[in-house]
Amino acid sequence: MEQMFITPIRSLDSIGDIGAAKKAVSGQDGGSAFSDIFKEAVQNVKTTEADLNKQQYLLATGQIDDAHTVPAAAAKAQLSVELLSALRNKALEAYTEIIRISI
Repeated sequence: MEQMFITPIRSLDSIGDIGAAKKAVSGQDGGSAFSDIFKEAVQNVKTTEADLNKQQYLLATGQIDDAHTVPAAAAKAQLSVELLSALRNKALEAYTEIIRISI
């Protein structure tokens, strides 16, 4: 018969090691990391929209060699807006859940 082992629970101080940030998320740093995620998402939307506008301008003026870059830029811009919207929705769901618990 095969023996089963229960792995011990590790402390949560390593949860902040996600990605390249490598900083612990606790206290005020947690709020900072949360706002950094939203700032990065908003900046991503701005960047992809600017790239889409540039590609559309180049296409309209005939300065672009391959027309497939315009739909690709449009898809990137749409995905970045959808990601920002999903982040906002999840944040609002979490907030309403916290409010409901505290009552």
